[in-house]
Amino acid sequence: MKRATKSDNKKNIIVLSGAGMSAESGILTFRDMGGMWHRYKIDEVASPIAWRETPQMVMDFYNIRRKQLLTVEPNLAHEALVELEKMYNVEIITQNVDDLHERAGSSNVTHLHGELRKARSENDESLISNIEGWELKIGDLAEDGSQLRPHIVWFGEDVPLIDYAAEKVNQADILITIGTSLSVYPAAGLMSCADQECKNYYIDPTANEHNLDNIECIAQKATIGVPKLVEQLIATK
Repeated sequence: MKRATKSDNKKNIIVLSGAGMSAESGILTFRDMGGMWHRYKIDEVASPIAWRETPQMVMDFYNIRRKQLLTVEPNLAHEALVELEKMYNVEIITQNVDDLHERAGSSNVTHLHGELRKARSENDESLISNIEGWELKIGDLAEDGSQLRPHIVWFGEDVPLIDYAAEKVNQADILITIGTSLSVYPAAGLMSCADQECKNYYIDPTANEHNLDNIECIAQKATIGVPKLVEQLIATK
């Protein structure tokens, strides 16, 4: 696949962000122990079967997540990525369903696994609407008259934007992967889609534990590693 032609002479940076990015803002993940996650199994709240069999439990779970999202703010890593847009063409492809990248000011964000603050028709996935506040209820209907469900890609469902993401990674001059364990597929395979000429960075506290070739590993949490890398990329532009 050939790299896209750039008309403005700016290099393309693709950022792949995972749960570790949002965790530093206080967003809990499935891998966190205790708290609200301790009360649920993943397949009870994040699968089509769960939605069919126990929709109220699914609704309650995402309402709790949405309510908690409204109490947190973007962190230094989110804010640092915004600065890159002054010097580079930047697109963020995130596994996260929160809106912290957008709230920080990033202008080009693709959500692979859906968006927590949106809902969609359970019969037509193209009918998507914003959720005002934090609560979605059984009986809230989409434009087509069907029940609104969380706009989340659940386990067992296809990731509709994965091919788009792979193409964008292939066109990157610089790839920055942040806060992911590289264990959630198919998203974890995106790093391998980078062109051989792409400069590749991986920022995560566990980065050195992976056997990665031709990738500069930065074994730091996002709020430390991302601002440092952004400062370096801007200084060497």
